[in-house]
Amino acid sequence: MQIINLLLSSVIQILMFSIIPFIWWAVRDRKKYGFLRWLGIKKPIIKNKAKYLMTFILIIIFLIILSIFVIPIFVDKSIMATNQFSGQGVAALIPAFIYAFLQTAFSEELFFRGFLTKRLIHKFGFEVGNIIQGLLFGAMHGVLFMSKVALFYTIVIVFFTGFLGLLMGWINEKQSEGSIISSWLLHGCFNIVASIIAMFNLGI
Repeated sequence: MQIINLLLSSVIQILMFSIIPFIWWAVRDRKKYGFLRWLGIKKPIIKNKAKYLMTFILIIIFLIILSIFVIPIFVDKSIMATNQFSGQGVAALIPAFIYAFLQTAFSEELFFRGFLTKRLIHKFGFEVGNIIQGLLFGAMHGVLFMSKVALFYTIVIVFFTGFLGLLMGWINEKQSEGSIISSWLLHGCFNIVASIIAMFNLGI
């Protein structure tokens, strides 16, 4: 039952995060590109595989450190979305993957890196556009926790998630030829690490 509910919730969330991008595409760009390609849902074209792999691994390491050692200091795990898997062990593995890669990572990457980042970069150039989307990504997470944690902790959450958004925008646009597959995998890996921490009551 949990798996079915998560799948339904994932589909609904993906559709919700796709509404604005779809309307924008239909009005402005549908004659130029297909919707999926316009969002960056395509195979990454990686010119320097060694550099890409090193970047990917370094970001994963950063995400793991963040999940295990940093976030638990500032945020009570009971208010985290991954708390739904708390103490369930391997029984929660499939639901955790659905949550990590579909419900959150895919829907958020569609909107933030697929839609928002590309529009902002087109308008302001890569550096400014990527910074703005990172700040907006961080701000969204800050708003989610604003009523649950102190102001200082909210600022810390905005900073870290914003920095992650910036890194994911960079690896997509600068190392993957605009494909959002890279950031989707990174985002999903971050979420699954956080879920596993909850599943086995790890972390500090």
